[in-house]
Amino acid sequence: MIDRPRSFGQMTRRHWLGHLASTALGVPAIQFFASLQASAQHLRKTNRSCIVLWMGGGPSHLDIWDLKPDSEKNGGPFKPIDTSAPGVKITEHLPRVAKQMHHLSILRSLDTKEGNHDRGTYLMHTGYAPTPTVVHPGFGSYCAVELGEKLANFDLPHCIAINRPGVGAGFLGMSYAPFVVQNPNAPIGNLRPPKDVDAYRMERRLHLLGQVENQFLATRRAQAAIDHKSIYGKTLRMMNSRYQNAFNLDQEPDAVREAYGRGSFGSGCLMARRLVEQGVTYVEVALDGWDTHTNNFETLSQKLLPELDKGMSALVSDLSRRGLLGSTTIVWMGEFGRTPRINDNAGRDHWPRSWSVVVGGGGIQGGRTIGATDKDGIDIVDRPIGVMDLIATLTKTMGISLETQYTTPRGRPIKIVDGGKPIQELFG
Repeated sequence: MIDRPRSFGQMTRRHWLGHLASTALGVPAIQFFASLQASAQHLRKTNRSCIVLWMGGGPSHLDIWDLKPDSEKNGGPFKPIDTSAPGVKITEHLPRVAKQMHHLSILRSLDTKEGNHDRGTYLMHTGYAPTPTVVHPGFGSYCAVELGEKLANFDLPHCIAINRPGVGAGFLGMSYAPFVVQNPNAPIGNLRPPKDVDAYRMERRLHLLGQVENQFLATRRAQAAIDHKSIYGKTLRMMNSRYQNAFNLDQEPDAVREAYGRGSFGSGCLMARRLVEQGVTYVEVALDGWDTHTNNFETLSQKLLPELDKGMSALVSDLSRRGLLGSTTIVWMGEFGRTPRINDNAGRDHWPRSWSVVVGGGGIQGGRTIGATDKDGIDIVDRPIGVMDLIATLTKTMGISLETQYTTPRGRPIKIVDGGKPIQELFG
């Protein structure tokens, strides 16, 4: 059992950087860039990473991955098309992704039982239903602890959320919460000092800050204070790092930018590739807008699916071409699916009972469909999959022990994987 009691906490970009708006790059950095470069080159070859493509709002799986063209009531107007994986069909509105399906597999029989947005988001990130007695960490925070802490002198965040805050670190503490990139097309705020603060002045401020932190910890050694000091240290290291250029998409050729798409999702996918290439462990890229109770088909075909198609297909292709797909797990998911029944507003409502998730990379066999629903998309007829089975699968691809267990600050044991089993069909 791994005993890591932590305080509760949620860290935003403001927590991480806002307090340091008047410090950073002008301060003489510790000269270990040569060793960091060698470390980064090693990480690119050996580190395991996870990229989650998060579809906020609950995506309509029946119009994307599990079409029912023979269902008169539930099928909808979209047509299935062939893909690069024999026998696997997906929506006509993802033609680029269709060419990458030999790298990806569809789980068509997820049953998660949480139809509320907040509860479903929590469940899909943690594996647990929300409870008032404990706040569970998101999977990215577990990855930051289990894998990120093993990377000596690594000066980028281990857990990064792009376009939305992501799910926090719960009882692990704010040191392991996601670093938030609100807009991948804009410079990250607070990575430059104010113009009127020179290097000498910043160095004095840092010295004073260190004295205050140490004096406080000497008298009040609470976990939150320890985390606070840790975050400051990580921030300064990142602000002095040459690897912060991983966030700078202007370094990419125009052809690459166009392939991914220049919207926030496509740019986020490109940033995710750049980050895992440097050794970042977990990156989540969000595309919101999937809560399609009205005008589902128009919203998907005209807006969401074209943006998803470019970003997701370019990411999978790019990772494969660069030799990173084998060490990078990709997950496409939202908080639940949408109802087989089409409502009176040409929309679909919340549906956690039988829906789809897509996975690939990280040792997962592509080109497969696991599980099935009936001809109307209502009931699971083959291979039910629970959310803990998905968490167990991701845990396995990341090389984390399925027996890993933590202890909360109140002494409660919590497992990363509680009762779930890896989906073996994805590895055979």
